[in-house]
Amino acid sequence: MADEKDKKAKAKAPAKTSAKKEGKKAAAKKDAPKKAKAKGESKKAAKKEGAKKPAAKKEPAKKEAPKPKAKPAPLVVRASSRYVRVAPRKARLVADQVRGLHIDKARALLRFSPRGAARDIGKLIESAAANAENNHDLIADEMKVLEITVDEGPTLRRFRPRALGRATPINKRTSHIAVALTPGEDA
Repeated sequence: MADEKDKKAKAKAPAKTSAKKEGKKAAAKKDAPKKAKAKGESKKAAKKEGAKKPAAKKEPAKKEAPKPKAKPAPLVVRASSRYVRVAPRKARLVADQVRGLHIDKARALLRFSPRGAARDIGKLIESAAANAENNHDLIADEMKVLEITVDEGPTLRRFRPRALGRATPINKRTSHIAVALTPGEDA
């Protein structure tokens, strides 16, 4: 019986020591957040002290000088043509020749150009010149091609029969052309 009591006591003793160790660890863990809180509180206190310092004097706002009025933007007269049945790559070759020219020189160049897109671009420039005269009371012969853009429109997909029962695609491309004219110096 005594042996049984000794075994029970020994069994309880390690439990007590392990409980003591666990208690110390738990206490250490509990103390760690308190220490962290104390550090955080000291930082907060330092911030509060910083806030108590007298604020720097603000300088009165300077009045901004009135900006000089910018020159009014030059008047721009626009015209556009959409779904023109010419490939954009071919139309850009003509548009690049005309860009920046006085309207009289552009008309002459387009009239004698062998390219097919020249006729469509010529009509568009004439339309923009008519817009300038009728809508803005400007003289059409004093205008200059400010910008001309050729964008790609939808492509018409067609197919062509070929040898041995095959078919090859034909892409019929379209263009959106836009012209902007502005009153320019006489050439």
